[in-house]
Amino acid sequence: MKIQALRGMQDLLPDQKEIFRYVEDAAREVFASYGYQELGMPLLESTHLFKRAVGEETDVVEKEMYTFDDRNGESVTLRPEGTAGCVRIGQQHGLLFNQVQRFWYSGPMFRYERPQRGRYRQFEQLGIECFGMSGWDIDAEVLSLSARLWKKLGIDPNVTLELSSLGTSQSRANYREALVEYLNKVKSKLDPDSQRRLETNPLRVLDSKVLETRQLLQNAPLLNDFLDDESKQHHDGLCGLLDEMAIPYVVNPYIVRGLDYYNKTVFEWTTSVLGAQGTVCAGGRYDGLVEQVGGKATPGVGFALGLDRIALMLEENFKHASNADVYVASVGDAARQQALLLAEAVRTDFPGLRTIVHCGDGKFKAQLKRADASGARLALIIGEDEAASHQVSIKSLRDDSDQVTIGRADADEYLKKFFS
Repeated sequence: MKIQALRGMQDLLPDQKEIFRYVEDAAREVFASYGYQELGMPLLESTHLFKRAVGEETDVVEKEMYTFDDRNGESVTLRPEGTAGCVRIGQQHGLLFNQVQRFWYSGPMFRYERPQRGRYRQFEQLGIECFGMSGWDIDAEVLSLSARLWKKLGIDPNVTLELSSLGTSQSRANYREALVEYLNKVKSKLDPDSQRRLETNPLRVLDSKVLETRQLLQNAPLLNDFLDDESKQHHDGLCGLLDEMAIPYVVNPYIVRGLDYYNKTVFEWTTSVLGAQGTVCAGGRYDGLVEQVGGKATPGVGFALGLDRIALMLEENFKHASNADVYVASVGDAARQQALLLAEAVRTDFPGLRTIVHCGDGKFKAQLKRADASGARLALIIGEDEAASHQVSIKSLRDDSDQVTIGRADADEYLKKFFS
């Protein structure tokens, strides 16, 4: 019986991992330019954290979390998202109350969902979280930061910012009452999942992807009509700043987000090039979350982006780096030993060069084929003659230059000139 990866768990092969690393490096550079500091969070947290933060009646908590009892009988959960853990860290280590913080994090998250292209049960996320700032200016910074990242990655023409406001808890409560009244009138026409959500979390019906349900929602009351004055002012101020920064956006009143902790600003960066998995980044404000999990009232805003989906957008035109700059080939036992020593010397003297040395038996012609396939620009060759005379032959693999043979002591100078 062959053992394979669990369903929904993704193996990242070298070409895929290279794209992931490229996105992470780009994000790290952009985040640093805005003064964000990196946090590391544990994969396992107390289940109670997510029930309090995310909401017990959300799909994440009800159906999607990987939850189990540890050997002490304590219920623990593989993190399904990053914000709750970030809040827990900030609160536990005294980093939040009466302070301004800008954090970012990366790593795997876990949700038991139906796997499909761009959606896995273990998936990679990058996220940022800002604390201690309640104005729309920090919301604008978060959105400008993400826009700058898309531009750096070259995907800015393929993403659209969708923006809305959830208002305060009171304005949502008023809206919920009106929405439930409307949906109850058409309940029999709703899809089964929306009928269930109508009883547990009615605002999530707005997020339905079922065509018939979306058509019914066209006549439903809109949350924008129930916003309090403060939330309206916040939303208008944010839109004004985005206009001044020339960041285009679309106001989408049906954005609700799947987690209970959001208030006021919510947003999604979406794309049409990934089919059903159109959201590549999402977030918003969560001013009540810190207090909700036991801390003192602290405003917050942030987002998470899916590396898996960003990688899918990049993979078609991504230019993969070669595996090596220098390939060391050898023929004969004495030459093989000297090849290893030569490779180590090159790595010491030229730490920026990627050097692969052929190990094991192999015909010279086959070794050169491997050298060419590696993408290396030079092959350093030690045969029986070179081994006996302490020389090395150097062959250029990317042009028709003549092969040269030089003394081993002169190899450093040759490499220095060649790669300069």
